[in-house]
Amino acid sequence: MKIRLVTAHATVATRCRMASVVMTLAAVVTVPVSALAAKQARPAKIVEAMAPRNAGEPIMAIVSTRSQQVTFYDADGWIARAPVSTGVGGRETPAGVFAILEKNRDHRSNMYDDAAMPHMQRITWNGVALHGGPLPGYAASHGCVRMPYGFAERMFEKTRIGMRVIVSPIDAAPVDISHPALLVPKPEVIAAAPARAEAATREAAEAAAAAAEAKKLATVTARDAKPLPAALRKLEAAKTRADAQLASADKALAAAATDQAKARAEELQQKAAAKAAELAAQFETTKADTAAKRDAATAAKDASKVADARKVATAAAANDAKLAAEPVSVYISRETQKLYVRRNTHKPAPDGGGEVFDASIEVPVAIRDAGRPIGTHVFTAMAQDGAGLRWSAVTIDDGDSAKSALDRITIPQEVLDRIGPTALPRSSIVISDEPLSAETNYRTEFVTVLNNHPQGGFITRKPTPPPMTAVASGDDSYDDGFSMFFPRERAPQNNAMRRRSGQNERPVYQRNWWE
Repeated sequence: MKIRLVTAHATVATRCRMASVVMTLAAVVTVPVSALAAKQARPAKIVEAMAPRNAGEPIMAIVSTRSQQVTFYDADGWIARAPVSTGVGGRETPAGVFAILEKNRDHRSNMYDDAAMPHMQRITWNGVALHGGPLPGYAASHGCVRMPYGFAERMFEKTRIGMRVIVSPIDAAPVDISHPALLVPKPEVIAAAPARAEAATREAAEAAAAAAEAKKLATVTARDAKPLPAALRKLEAAKTRADAQLASADKALAAAATDQAKARAEELQQKAAAKAAELAAQFETTKADTAAKRDAATAAKDASKVADARKVATAAAANDAKLAAEPVSVYISRETQKLYVRRNTHKPAPDGGGEVFDASIEVPVAIRDAGRPIGTHVFTAMAQDGAGLRWSAVTIDDGDSAKSALDRITIPQEVLDRIGPTALPRSSIVISDEPLSAETNYRTEFVTVLNNHPQGGFITRKPTPPPMTAVASGDDSYDDGFSMFFPRERAPQNNAMRRRSGQNERPVYQRNWWE
Protein backbone atom coordinates (compact mmCIF):
# COMPACT_ATOMS: atom_id res chain seq x y z
CA MET A 1 0.00 0.00 0.00
CA LYS A 2 2.78 2.42 0.83
CA ILE A 3 4.48 1.67 -2.43
CA ARG A 4 1.29 2.34 -4.35
CA LEU A 5 0.72 5.60 -2.52
CA VAL A 6 4.22 6.82 -3.21
CA THR A 7 3.82 5.89 -6.85
CA ALA A 8 0.53 7.74 -7.06
CA HIS A 9 2.04 10.86 -5.54
CA ALA A 10 4.99 10.63 -7.89
CA THR A 11 2.65 10.36 -10.87
CA VAL A 12 0.67 13.43 -9.83
CA ALA A 13 3.87 15.38 -9.29
CA THR A 14 5.14 14.36 -12.71
CA ARG A 15 1.91 15.47 -14.36
CA CYS A 16 2.03 18.82 -12.59
CA ARG A 17 5.58 19.42 -13.74
CA MET A 18 4.61 18.51 -17.34
CA ALA A 19 1.63 20.86 -17.23
CA SER A 20 3.89 23.61 -15.93
CA VAL A 21 6.33 23.02 -18.77
CA VAL A 22 3.52 23.09 -21.34
CA MET A 23 2.11 26.32 -19.94
CA THR A 24 5.57 27.86 -19.96
CA LEU A 25 6.12 26.85 -23.59
CA ALA A 26 2.68 28.18 -24.54
CA ALA A 27 3.51 31.49 -22.92
CA VAL A 28 6.79 31.64 -24.80
CA VAL A 29 5.11 30.85 -28.14
CA THR A 30 2.20 33.22 -27.57
CA VAL A 31 4.36 36.31 -27.44
CA PRO A 32 5.81 36.17 -30.98
CA VAL A 33 2.48 35.00 -32.48
CA SER A 34 0.67 37.94 -30.90
CA ALA A 35 3.35 40.30 -32.10
CA LEU A 36 3.08 38.85 -35.62
CA ALA A 37 -0.70 39.17 -35.57
CA ALA A 38 -0.35 42.81 -34.60
CA LYS A 39 1.90 43.41 -37.59
CA GLN A 40 -0.36 41.49 -40.02
CA ALA A 41 -3.81 42.62 -39.00
CA ARG A 42 -6.66 41.04 -40.98
CA PRO A 43 -8.75 43.30 -43.21
CA ALA A 44 -12.12 44.41 -41.92
CA LYS A 45 -14.73 41.70 -42.11
CA ILE A 46 -17.21 42.11 -44.95
CA VAL A 47 -20.81 42.07 -43.82
CA GLU A 48 -24.13 42.12 -45.62
CA ALA A 49 -25.50 45.59 -46.18
CA MET A 50 -28.49 47.14 -47.90
CA ALA A 51 -28.56 50.75 -49.10
CA PRO A 52 -30.60 53.03 -46.77
CA ARG A 53 -33.04 53.96 -49.54
CA ASN A 54 -35.69 52.46 -51.76
CA ALA A 55 -33.79 50.27 -54.19
CA GLY A 56 -34.63 50.01 -57.87
CA GLU A 57 -34.17 47.01 -60.14
CA PRO A 58 -30.56 45.76 -60.22
CA ILE A 59 -28.69 46.70 -63.40
CA MET A 60 -25.38 45.01 -62.65
CA ALA A 61 -23.49 43.01 -60.08
CA ILE A 62 -19.74 43.29 -59.51
CA VAL A 63 -17.91 40.41 -57.83
CA SER A 64 -14.47 41.24 -56.44
CA THR A 65 -12.32 38.13 -56.17
CA ARG A 66 -9.73 40.22 -54.33
CA SER A 67 -11.98 41.25 -51.43
CA GLN A 68 -14.44 38.32 -51.73
CA GLN A 69 -17.43 40.63 -52.06
CA VAL A 70 -20.38 41.12 -54.39
CA THR A 71 -22.15 44.44 -54.88
CA PHE A 72 -25.41 44.98 -56.75
CA TYR A 73 -26.18 48.34 -58.37
CA ASP A 74 -29.34 50.02 -59.58
CA ALA A 75 -29.59 53.24 -61.58
CA ASP A 76 -28.65 55.38 -58.56
CA GLY A 77 -25.77 53.42 -57.03
CA TRP A 78 -25.16 50.37 -54.87
CA ILE A 79 -28.20 48.71 -53.33
CA ALA A 80 -26.81 45.55 -51.71
CA ARG A 81 -23.49 43.97 -50.88
CA ALA A 82 -22.39 40.80 -49.19
CA PRO A 83 -19.38 38.57 -48.63
CA VAL A 84 -18.87 35.73 -51.11
CA SER A 85 -16.72 32.67 -51.57
CA THR A 86 -15.24 32.33 -55.06
CA GLY A 87 -13.16 29.55 -56.62
CA VAL A 88 -10.13 27.95 -55.01
CA GLY A 89 -6.74 27.70 -56.70
CA GLY A 90 -7.04 25.55 -59.80
CA ARG A 91 -10.81 26.14 -59.85
CA GLU A 92 -10.77 29.94 -59.79
CA THR A 93 -13.85 31.92 -60.69
CA PRO A 94 -12.90 33.33 -64.13
CA ALA A 95 -12.50 37.11 -64.18
CA GLY A 96 -14.39 38.82 -66.98
CA VAL A 97 -17.73 40.08 -68.21
CA PHE A 98 -20.85 37.91 -68.08
CA ALA A 99 -24.64 38.13 -67.83
CA ILE A 100 -27.34 36.07 -66.14
CA LEU A 101 -28.38 33.33 -68.58
CA GLU A 102 -30.72 31.20 -66.49
CA LYS A 103 -32.34 31.23 -63.05
CA ASN A 104 -33.32 28.18 -61.00
CA ARG A 105 -34.67 28.52 -57.49
CA ASP A 106 -33.93 24.92 -56.45
CA HIS A 107 -31.01 23.87 -58.65
CA ARG A 108 -29.09 20.74 -57.70
CA SER A 109 -25.86 19.53 -59.25
CA ASN A 110 -25.80 16.12 -60.94
CA MET A 111 -22.01 16.29 -61.10
CA TYR A 112 -21.24 16.26 -57.38
CA ASP A 113 -23.48 14.30 -55.03
CA ASP A 114 -26.66 16.15 -55.99
CA ALA A 115 -25.25 19.22 -54.18
CA ALA A 116 -27.83 21.89 -53.42
CA MET A 117 -27.25 25.22 -55.19
CA PRO A 118 -30.25 27.28 -54.08
CA HIS A 119 -31.29 30.39 -55.96
CA MET A 120 -28.87 29.66 -58.77
CA GLN A 121 -28.23 32.39 -61.35
CA ARG A 122 -26.12 30.96 -64.16
CA ILE A 123 -23.53 33.15 -65.91
CA THR A 124 -21.88 30.50 -68.13
CA TRP A 125 -23.19 27.26 -69.57
CA ASN A 126 -20.14 25.31 -68.45
CA GLY A 127 -20.86 25.63 -64.76
CA VAL A 128 -20.25 29.08 -63.26
CA ALA A 129 -23.09 30.76 -61.37
CA LEU A 130 -24.12 32.88 -58.43
CA HIS A 131 -25.97 30.94 -55.74
CA GLY A 132 -26.44 30.47 -52.01
CA GLY A 133 -23.78 28.46 -50.23
CA PRO A 134 -21.49 28.14 -47.20
CA LEU A 135 -19.01 30.98 -46.66
CA PRO A 136 -15.87 29.93 -44.78
CA GLY A 137 -14.42 33.43 -45.10
CA TYR A 138 -12.14 32.73 -48.06
CA ALA A 139 -12.24 31.38 -51.62
CA ALA A 140 -13.54 27.83 -51.35
CA SER A 141 -15.84 27.01 -54.26
CA HIS A 142 -15.16 25.12 -57.48
CA GLY A 143 -15.63 28.20 -59.65
CA CYS A 144 -19.05 29.52 -58.67
CA VAL A 145 -19.75 32.59 -56.54
CA ARG A 146 -21.33 31.52 -53.26
CA MET A 147 -23.41 34.15 -51.49
CA PRO A 148 -25.11 34.05 -48.08
CA TYR A 149 -28.27 31.96 -48.35
CA GLY A 150 -30.72 34.69 -47.39
CA PHE A 151 -28.94 37.29 -49.51
CA ALA A 152 -28.98 34.95 -52.53
CA GLU A 153 -32.72 34.46 -52.11
CA ARG A 154 -33.44 38.18 -51.87
CA MET A 155 -31.38 39.06 -54.94
CA PHE A 156 -32.82 36.12 -56.90
CA GLU A 157 -36.23 37.79 -56.66
CA LYS A 158 -34.92 41.10 -58.01
CA THR A 159 -32.70 40.18 -60.99
CA ARG A 160 -33.65 39.35 -64.57
CA ILE A 161 -32.18 37.32 -67.43
CA GLY A 162 -29.49 39.40 -69.15
CA MET A 163 -28.41 41.40 -66.09
CA ARG A 164 -24.71 42.18 -66.32
CA VAL A 165 -22.37 40.34 -63.96
CA ILE A 166 -18.75 41.52 -63.80
CA VAL A 167 -16.15 39.35 -62.06
CA SER A 168 -13.22 41.63 -61.29
CA PRO A 169 -9.75 40.83 -59.96
CA ILE A 170 -9.76 44.31 -58.39
CA ASP A 171 -12.23 46.23 -56.26
CA ALA A 172 -14.03 47.95 -59.15
CA ALA A 173 -17.10 50.17 -59.06
CA PRO A 174 -19.10 52.09 -61.69
CA VAL A 175 -18.30 55.78 -62.17
CA ASP A 176 -20.27 58.31 -64.21
CA ILE A 177 -18.95 59.07 -67.68
CA SER A 178 -20.00 61.03 -70.75
CA HIS A 179 -18.46 60.72 -74.20
CA PRO A 180 -19.53 61.38 -77.82
CA ALA A 181 -18.99 57.69 -78.69
CA LEU A 182 -21.71 56.55 -76.30
CA LEU A 183 -25.09 55.84 -77.84
CA VAL A 184 -27.56 58.72 -77.99
CA PRO A 185 -31.24 57.78 -78.43
CA LYS A 186 -33.86 59.77 -80.33
CA PRO A 187 -37.08 60.15 -78.31
CA GLU A 188 -39.25 60.43 -81.42
CA VAL A 189 -37.84 57.17 -82.79
CA ILE A 190 -38.41 55.40 -79.49
CA ALA A 191 -41.97 56.76 -79.30
CA ALA A 192 -42.70 55.50 -82.81
CA ALA A 193 -41.10 52.10 -82.19
CA PRO A 194 -44.26 50.17 -81.15
CA ALA A 195 -46.21 51.28 -84.25
CA ARG A 196 -43.18 50.58 -86.42
CA ALA A 197 -42.85 47.11 -84.95
CA GLU A 198 -46.54 46.39 -85.57
CA ALA A 199 -46.38 47.58 -89.18
CA ALA A 200 -43.11 45.72 -89.82
CA THR A 201 -44.54 42.53 -88.36
CA ARG A 202 -47.63 42.82 -90.56
CA GLU A 203 -45.50 43.51 -93.64
CA ALA A 204 -43.27 40.53 -92.83
CA ALA A 205 -46.33 38.27 -92.50
CA GLU A 206 -47.67 39.46 -95.87
CA ALA A 207 -44.25 38.96 -97.47
CA ALA A 208 -44.04 35.46 -96.02
CA ALA A 209 -47.49 34.59 -97.42
CA ALA A 210 -46.56 36.03 -100.83
CA ALA A 211 -43.31 34.08 -100.81
CA ALA A 212 -45.21 30.89 -100.05
CA GLU A 213 -47.58 31.52 -102.96
CA ALA A 214 -44.70 32.36 -105.28
CA LYS A 215 -42.90 29.19 -104.28
CA LYS A 216 -46.05 27.15 -104.88
CA LEU A 217 -46.51 28.69 -108.35
CA ALA A 218 -42.86 28.11 -109.19
CA THR A 219 -43.21 24.48 -108.15
CA VAL A 220 -46.34 23.98 -110.28
CA THR A 221 -44.93 25.66 -113.39
CA ALA A 222 -41.66 23.79 -113.08
CA ARG A 223 -43.57 20.50 -112.77
CA ASP A 224 -45.68 21.33 -115.85
CA ALA A 225 -42.64 22.31 -117.89
CA LYS A 226 -40.47 19.40 -116.87
CA PRO A 227 -41.91 16.67 -119.24
CA LEU A 228 -42.25 18.97 -122.27
CA PRO A 229 -38.67 18.73 -123.55
CA ALA A 230 -38.87 14.93 -123.61
CA ALA A 231 -42.24 15.05 -125.43
CA LEU A 232 -40.82 17.55 -127.89
CA ARG A 233 -37.84 15.31 -128.62
CA LYS A 234 -40.19 12.36 -129.14
CA LEU A 235 -42.34 14.35 -131.57
CA GLU A 236 -39.24 15.58 -133.39
CA ALA A 237 -38.05 11.98 -133.85
CA ALA A 238 -41.52 10.94 -135.13
CA LYS A 239 -41.59 13.91 -137.50
CA THR A 240 -38.14 12.96 -138.80
CA ARG A 241 -39.33 9.41 -139.50
CA ALA A 242 -42.52 10.72 -141.19
CA ASP A 243 -40.46 13.02 -143.36
CA ALA A 244 -38.24 10.12 -144.32
CA GLN A 245 -41.28 7.99 -145.18
CA LEU A 246 -42.70 10.81 -147.30
CA ALA A 247 -39.44 11.17 -149.16
CA SER A 248 -39.41 7.42 -149.77
CA ALA A 249 -43.01 7.58 -151.02
CA ASP A 250 -42.12 10.42 -153.35
CA LYS A 251 -39.32 8.34 -154.85
CA ALA A 252 -41.58 5.34 -155.21
CA LEU A 253 -44.18 7.41 -156.99
CA ALA A 254 -41.62 8.86 -159.36
CA ALA A 255 -40.32 5.37 -160.12
CA ALA A 256 -43.74 3.77 -160.74
CA ALA A 257 -43.93 2.43 -164.33
CA THR A 258 -47.52 1.18 -164.55
CA ASP A 259 -50.84 2.78 -163.79
CA GLN A 260 -51.48 0.25 -161.05
CA ALA A 261 -48.08 0.93 -159.42
CA LYS A 262 -48.60 4.68 -159.71
CA ALA A 263 -52.01 4.44 -158.02
CA ARG A 264 -50.57 2.41 -155.14
CA ALA A 265 -47.58 4.79 -154.80
CA GLU A 266 -49.85 7.87 -154.85
CA GLU A 267 -51.98 6.40 -152.06
CA LEU A 268 -48.91 5.71 -149.91
CA GLN A 269 -47.46 9.12 -150.73
CA GLN A 270 -50.69 10.90 -149.68
CA LYS A 271 -50.80 9.00 -146.39
CA ALA A 272 -47.13 9.79 -145.70
CA ALA A 273 -47.66 13.46 -146.55
CA ALA A 274 -50.69 13.70 -144.23
CA LYS A 275 -48.82 12.04 -141.39
CA ALA A 276 -45.75 14.25 -141.90
CA ALA A 277 -47.94 17.37 -141.94
CA GLU A 278 -49.79 16.30 -138.81
CA LEU A 279 -46.56 15.58 -136.91
CA ALA A 280 -45.05 18.85 -138.14
CA ALA A 281 -48.03 20.77 -136.78
CA GLN A 282 -47.88 18.90 -133.46
CA PHE A 283 -44.16 19.54 -133.22
CA GLU A 284 -44.55 23.29 -133.82
CA THR A 285 -47.42 23.51 -131.31
CA THR A 286 -45.54 21.54 -128.67
CA LYS A 287 -42.39 23.53 -129.35
CA ALA A 288 -44.24 26.81 -128.78
CA ASP A 289 -45.98 25.39 -125.69
CA THR A 290 -42.67 24.15 -124.29
CA ALA A 291 -41.03 27.54 -124.77
CA ALA A 292 -43.96 29.32 -123.15
CA LYS A 293 -44.10 26.99 -120.16
CA ARG A 294 -40.36 27.03 -119.69
CA ASP A 295 -40.43 30.84 -119.80
CA ALA A 296 -43.28 30.78 -117.28
CA ALA A 297 -41.32 28.42 -115.02
CA THR A 298 -38.24 30.65 -115.22
CA ALA A 299 -40.30 33.73 -114.46
CA ALA A 300 -42.03 31.99 -111.56
CA LYS A 301 -38.68 30.87 -110.18
CA ASP A 302 -37.30 34.42 -110.44
CA ALA A 303 -40.44 35.79 -108.81
CA SER A 304 -40.08 33.25 -106.02
CA LYS A 305 -36.49 34.40 -105.43
CA VAL A 306 -37.62 38.02 -105.28
CA ALA A 307 -40.44 37.08 -102.88
CA ASP A 308 -38.01 35.13 -100.71
CA ALA A 309 -35.59 38.07 -100.61
CA ARG A 310 -38.43 40.38 -99.60
CA LYS A 311 -39.51 37.85 -96.98
CA VAL A 312 -35.99 37.81 -95.50
CA ALA A 313 -35.67 41.59 -95.62
CA THR A 314 -39.06 42.25 -94.03
CA ALA A 315 -38.42 39.58 -91.40
CA ALA A 316 -35.11 41.25 -90.53
CA ALA A 317 -36.82 44.64 -90.39
CA ALA A 318 -39.57 43.23 -88.17
CA ASN A 319 -36.96 41.61 -85.94
CA ASP A 320 -35.08 44.91 -85.63
CA ALA A 321 -38.32 46.73 -84.90
CA LYS A 322 -39.22 44.27 -82.15
CA LEU A 323 -35.71 44.32 -80.69
CA ALA A 324 -35.82 48.12 -80.55
CA ALA A 325 -37.83 47.67 -77.36
CA GLU A 326 -34.89 45.81 -75.76
CA PRO A 327 -31.61 47.20 -74.37
CA VAL A 328 -28.77 46.76 -76.83
CA SER A 329 -25.34 45.31 -76.01
CA VAL A 330 -22.24 46.13 -78.05
CA TYR A 331 -18.92 44.30 -77.76
CA ILE A 332 -15.71 45.64 -79.31
CA SER A 333 -12.65 43.36 -79.36
CA ARG A 334 -9.16 44.68 -80.00
CA GLU A 335 -8.05 41.09 -80.61
CA THR A 336 -10.47 40.41 -83.49
CA GLN A 337 -10.90 44.04 -84.63
CA LYS A 338 -14.65 43.46 -84.73
CA LEU A 339 -17.82 44.92 -83.26
CA TYR A 340 -20.66 42.63 -82.22
CA VAL A 341 -24.24 43.53 -81.29
CA ARG A 342 -26.66 41.43 -79.24
CA ARG A 343 -30.20 41.76 -77.94
CA ASN A 344 -32.32 39.28 -76.04
CA THR A 345 -35.23 37.93 -78.09
CA HIS A 346 -36.81 36.32 -75.00
CA LYS A 347 -37.51 33.25 -77.10
CA PRO A 348 -36.81 29.94 -75.30
CA ALA A 349 -33.74 28.14 -76.63
CA PRO A 350 -34.85 25.24 -78.87
CA ASP A 351 -32.69 22.72 -77.02
CA GLY A 352 -33.84 23.83 -73.59
CA GLY A 353 -32.26 26.11 -71.03
CA GLY A 354 -32.00 29.88 -71.35
CA GLU A 355 -33.21 32.27 -74.01
CA VAL A 356 -32.05 33.07 -77.55
CA PHE A 357 -29.99 36.20 -78.17
CA ASP A 358 -30.02 37.92 -81.55
CA ALA A 359 -26.55 38.15 -83.09
CA SER A 360 -27.29 39.55 -86.55
CA ILE A 361 -24.70 42.33 -86.44
CA GLU A 362 -20.97 41.58 -86.65
CA VAL A 363 -18.78 44.11 -88.49
CA PRO A 364 -15.15 45.26 -88.62
CA VAL A 365 -14.32 48.22 -86.37
CA ALA A 366 -11.53 50.78 -86.45
CA ILE A 367 -9.29 50.94 -83.36
CA ARG A 368 -6.50 53.48 -83.27
CA ASP A 369 -3.10 52.05 -82.23
CA ALA A 370 -4.54 48.55 -82.43
CA GLY A 371 -1.27 47.00 -81.28
CA ARG A 372 -1.44 48.71 -77.89
CA PRO A 373 -3.50 47.29 -74.97
CA ILE A 374 -6.81 49.00 -74.39
CA GLY A 375 -7.97 47.22 -71.21
CA THR A 376 -11.44 45.89 -70.42
CA HIS A 377 -14.18 48.46 -69.80
CA VAL A 378 -17.94 48.08 -69.35
CA PHE A 379 -20.08 51.12 -70.18
CA THR A 380 -23.70 50.89 -69.04
CA ALA A 381 -26.68 53.17 -69.67
CA MET A 382 -27.93 53.49 -66.11
CA ALA A 383 -31.01 55.66 -66.69
CA GLN A 384 -32.67 58.29 -68.85
CA ASP A 385 -31.03 61.69 -68.65
CA GLY A 386 -33.39 64.14 -70.28
CA ALA A 387 -33.55 63.10 -73.92
CA GLY A 388 -30.36 61.09 -73.58
CA LEU A 389 -28.85 58.47 -71.30
CA ARG A 390 -26.71 58.62 -68.17
CA TRP A 391 -23.74 56.27 -68.54
CA SER A 392 -21.35 54.62 -66.10
CA ALA A 393 -17.99 52.93 -66.66
CA VAL A 394 -16.36 49.97 -64.91
CA THR A 395 -12.71 49.14 -65.65
CA ILE A 396 -11.35 45.74 -64.59
CA ASP A 397 -8.10 45.25 -66.54
CA ASP A 398 -4.87 47.09 -67.28
CA GLY A 399 -4.78 49.36 -70.30
CA ASP A 400 -6.22 52.77 -71.13
CA SER A 401 -8.63 54.69 -68.96
CA ALA A 402 -12.29 54.27 -69.89
CA LYS A 403 -12.35 57.66 -71.66
CA SER A 404 -9.14 56.97 -73.57
CA ALA A 405 -10.50 53.61 -74.68
CA LEU A 406 -13.58 55.30 -76.16
CA ASP A 407 -11.33 57.87 -77.85
CA ARG A 408 -9.60 55.07 -79.77
CA ILE A 409 -12.81 53.50 -81.13
CA THR A 410 -14.67 54.50 -84.29
CA ILE A 411 -18.05 52.74 -84.50
CA PRO A 412 -19.30 52.35 -88.11
CA GLN A 413 -21.98 54.92 -88.90
CA GLU A 414 -24.39 52.32 -90.28
CA VAL A 415 -24.29 50.52 -86.92
CA LEU A 416 -24.89 53.76 -85.03
CA ASP A 417 -27.83 54.58 -87.33
CA ARG A 418 -29.29 51.13 -86.74
CA ILE A 419 -28.99 50.83 -82.94
CA GLY A 420 -28.33 54.32 -81.59
CA PRO A 421 -31.77 55.94 -81.99
CA THR A 422 -33.49 53.24 -79.90
CA ALA A 423 -30.83 52.79 -77.18
CA LEU A 424 -32.52 52.29 -73.81
CA PRO A 425 -31.42 52.17 -70.16
CA ARG A 426 -29.50 48.93 -69.42
CA SER A 427 -27.85 49.15 -72.86
CA SER A 428 -24.10 48.59 -72.74
CA ILE A 429 -20.83 48.83 -74.62
CA VAL A 430 -17.95 46.53 -73.67
CA ILE A 431 -14.46 47.31 -74.96
CA SER A 432 -11.77 44.72 -74.35
CA ASP A 433 -8.41 43.42 -75.49
CA GLU A 434 -10.00 39.96 -75.40
CA PRO A 435 -11.88 38.06 -78.10
CA LEU A 436 -15.29 36.71 -77.19
CA SER A 437 -15.00 33.57 -75.12
CA ALA A 438 -15.90 30.22 -76.66
CA GLU A 439 -18.67 30.27 -74.06
CA THR A 440 -20.47 32.90 -76.18
CA ASN A 441 -23.22 31.30 -78.27
CA TYR A 442 -26.81 31.84 -79.35
CA ARG A 443 -28.00 31.30 -75.76
CA THR A 444 -25.70 33.88 -74.17
CA GLU A 445 -25.13 37.57 -74.02
CA PHE A 446 -21.43 38.44 -74.40
CA VAL A 447 -19.01 36.30 -72.42
CA THR A 448 -15.42 37.45 -72.18
CA VAL A 449 -12.68 36.37 -69.78
CA LEU A 450 -9.40 38.01 -68.83
CA ASN A 451 -6.81 35.62 -70.18
CA ASN A 452 -4.09 37.04 -67.94
CA HIS A 453 -6.00 35.65 -64.95
CA PRO A 454 -6.76 32.01 -64.06
CA GLN A 455 -9.87 30.43 -65.55
CA GLY A 456 -10.02 27.34 -63.38
CA GLY A 457 -13.80 27.48 -63.07
CA PHE A 458 -14.03 26.54 -66.75
CA ILE A 459 -12.60 23.08 -66.03
CA THR A 460 -15.14 20.29 -66.22
CA ARG A 461 -14.67 17.35 -63.90
CA LYS A 462 -16.06 13.84 -63.75
CA PRO A 463 -19.17 13.28 -61.60
CA THR A 464 -18.47 12.33 -58.00
CA PRO A 465 -17.66 8.61 -57.67
CA PRO A 466 -20.49 6.45 -56.29
CA PRO A 467 -20.63 5.50 -52.58
CA MET A 468 -17.97 3.14 -51.22
CA THR A 469 -15.39 4.70 -53.54
CA ALA A 470 -12.58 6.66 -51.93
CA VAL A 471 -12.96 10.40 -52.49
CA ALA A 472 -10.78 13.35 -51.57
CA SER A 473 -11.57 15.02 -48.28
CA GLY A 474 -11.98 18.71 -47.61
CA ASP A 475 -14.23 21.30 -49.20
CA ASP A 476 -14.66 19.13 -52.31
CA SER A 477 -17.65 17.56 -50.56
CA TYR A 478 -19.53 20.67 -51.66
CA ASP A 479 -19.28 21.71 -55.28
CA ASP A 480 -20.60 24.24 -57.74
CA GLY A 481 -20.86 21.77 -60.62
CA PHE A 482 -23.63 21.84 -63.19
CA SER A 483 -25.26 19.27 -65.38
CA MET A 484 -23.76 19.69 -68.86
CA PHE A 485 -25.56 19.06 -72.10
CA PHE A 486 -22.89 16.62 -73.30
CA PRO A 487 -20.36 16.32 -70.46
CA ARG A 488 -16.89 14.99 -71.00
CA GLU A 489 -13.73 15.18 -68.99
CA ARG A 490 -11.47 18.16 -69.50
CA ALA A 491 -7.81 18.04 -68.66
CA PRO A 492 -7.05 20.12 -65.57
CA GLN A 493 -5.62 23.58 -66.04
CA ASN A 494 -1.93 23.94 -65.41
CA ASN A 495 -0.05 27.02 -64.39
CA ALA A 496 1.78 27.57 -67.67
CA MET A 497 1.75 31.17 -68.81
CA ARG A 498 1.64 32.69 -72.28
CA ARG A 499 2.09 36.26 -73.44
CA ARG A 500 -0.67 38.71 -74.28
CA SER A 501 0.17 42.25 -75.23
CA GLY A 502 3.30 42.14 -73.11
CA GLN A 503 1.55 40.56 -70.13
CA ASN A 504 1.81 37.10 -68.63
CA GLU A 505 -1.23 35.11 -69.58
CA ARG A 506 -2.61 31.72 -68.65
CA PRO A 507 -3.84 29.39 -71.40
CA VAL A 508 -7.57 29.15 -71.94
CA TYR A 509 -9.33 25.90 -71.13
CA GLN A 510 -12.96 26.40 -72.02
CA ARG A 511 -15.91 24.30 -73.05
CA ASN A 512 -17.90 25.16 -76.11
CA TRP A 513 -21.65 25.21 -75.54
CA TRP A 514 -22.17 22.12 -77.67
CA GLU A 515 -19.74 19.97 -75.70
